[in-house]
Amino acid sequence: MCVTCGCGDSAGVRVRFPGVPGDGHQHSHEHPHDQLHDHSHEQDPSHGHDHPHTGEPRSQPIPAATRTIDIEQELLAKNDSLAEHNRGWLAEHGITAINLMSSPGSGKTSLLERTIREAGGKRTVCVIEGDQETLFDAERIRATGAAVIQVNTGAGCHLDADMLRRGIEALAPPDGSLLLVENVGNLVCPALFDLGESAKVVVISVTEGADKPLKYPHMFAAADLIVINKIDLLPYVDFDLDRCRRDARSLRPDVDIVSLSVKSGAGIDAWYEWIGLK
Repeated sequence: MCVTCGCGDSAGVRVRFPGVPGDGHQHSHEHPHDQLHDHSHEQDPSHGHDHPHTGEPRSQPIPAATRTIDIEQELLAKNDSLAEHNRGWLAEHGITAINLMSSPGSGKTSLLERTIREAGGKRTVCVIEGDQETLFDAERIRATGAAVIQVNTGAGCHLDADMLRRGIEALAPPDGSLLLVENVGNLVCPALFDLGESAKVVVISVTEGADKPLKYPHMFAAADLIVINKIDLLPYVDFDLDRCRRDARSLRPDVDIVSLSVKSGAGIDAWYEWIGLK
C-alpha cells in the first residue's frame, strides 16, 4: 500500500501493447540496449519493522503517525533512487523523456497525437501511456504509427520510477528518441514521484478554471512547462488567462507557459519549439 497517496502497490501493474491479444504483454527479451535493472535495492525498504522481533521487546509502541512518516520517506527515497538510475540511462542513450501530467480531459492524448503526426521525421517519438485501466489512449497513439505501450496501474493513481523502468524495457526506445510519458490523470500524486524524466509538463484546459495552480500548488510548482490548452474556447468560458499565468509564476517564477489549441493549432509551434521538434 502506498501510504503517500493511499493507492495500491505495484503488484497489479501491467505493461501492455495495444493490438496484442490476451493481456497484451509482448516481450521478445531481445533488448537493443542494456537493461535498466538496478539490483541495489534487493531488500524492500518499505518494510518498516514496526513489529518487535523475538528477543527484541519494545518498551513502548511507536505512534502510528511516526510509522506513517517513516514509511513515506522510505517509499519516496526508494523511488528517487530508481529515478536517478532511469535518468542516467536515458542520458546515456540520448533519450529525452517528457512527463505529461494533468487532470482527466485536459487534452494530453490529443496533444500527443498531433505532435506525433506533425513531427515530420525530425525525431523518433515513442510514447508510454499511463492509466488505471483500458488500452483506449494507447490505441489512439498506435493509430498515429508511433511505438507505444500502455502501463495500467490498477488502483494506482500515478506512475512511479519503477513503472517507467518497466515501460522503457518493454518499449525499447531507440537512441536519440523523444519519449513522451502520459501520466495517470490527476493533479495530486504524479507531482510527488520523480520518474527520472528530463522535464515535467502540466497540461490544463481553459474549461477547468483558472484557479487550478493555487488549488494544486505542488503540481504546478513542480512543472518545467505549463501548457494551457483549448484556448479556442476562451470566448465561451469564464477563464482568466492572466490570473492563471500570474498564480502559476507565484509558485515557480521561472516556469515556461505556452497557451495553445490542439484542435485549431493556434500556439502549437511554441510547444514544438519547447520540446525540440522545431
